[in-house]
Amino acid sequence: MSEGGAAAPAGYPDELKELVDGYLDTLRFPGTDAVPGLVEAMRYSLLAGGKRIRPVLAMATARSLGHDAERVLPLAAALEMIHTYSLIHDDLPAMDDDDLRRGKKTLHKESGEAVAILAGDCLYAEAFALLLGAPGHEPRALVAAASILARSTGVEGMVGGQFIDVEATAGDGIGGLEVLHALKTGKLISASADCVTALLEAPQEETTFISTYARELGLLFQIVDDILDVTGTDESLGKQPGADEHKRTFVSEIGLDGAGEMASLHHGLALSAIEEMGDEATELRAIADHVLTRTS
Repeated sequence: MSEGGAAAPAGYPDELKELVDGYLDTLRFPGTDAVPGLVEAMRYSLLAGGKRIRPVLAMATARSLGHDAERVLPLAAALEMIHTYSLIHDDLPAMDDDDLRRGKKTLHKESGEAVAILAGDCLYAEAFALLLGAPGHEPRALVAAASILARSTGVEGMVGGQFIDVEATAGDGIGGLEVLHALKTGKLISASADCVTALLEAPQEETTFISTYARELGLLFQIVDDILDVTGTDESLGKQPGADEHKRTFVSEIGLDGAGEMASLHHGLALSAIEEMGDEATELRAIADHVLTRTS
């Protein structure tokens, strides 16, 4: 308890991170005897660490709805597999051309570009196989969750946003950047919550609260990412800072102070969205707090 008897703020739910880390390590893929090098490359990037924001958000969302985290563990792992695929491809010479990711050599530097492309492709496919084979859910709920995930990563989501970024076709000003990053970064973060409410067939009221929270969280994440690209170090970020110095970012548009204020605004909007959920949303609040204050 803190001074005055009030409960201390909850910390980041590291137990959920450890749960998904353990689960990811156990994943095996049928038919891999013929392609051991491919699986090795997939695992090289998948098991490289990180805070696992997306799978942790999925499991925290399940808990906020009164379910055990393990109930959505295959979905949580699928989200991390897709996130890892996106990082592998983002790092390629044709994209961001990065040498470091999570403190390790990027996969194309470790295993070559062709293997990196194929490993990313395979992680994406195997993520859907894992989700659609998850036990204990109604087929209609599995299909609904898979549909949200597919759309969140396709033209209307992550890949569409990446295309806008690569082609530099985002609209002018902050509004243009918000549209870009709602797709490129925000959609997969939003899906990490929205897939859970679909999979667990949550009541409409809670679904609305959580969906609004997750959209704000996705934008908050990107704003902080832009700030860290300027203020972070190789050691703290696990990658080279300044990678976005040639791109439009929230920092380039409104400066570090302006971006910080914008981050605080969206953090507040995320918390407001789940205020009526009370103590059930404690872990969701802790995730938002972590995203605002993260250093990596």
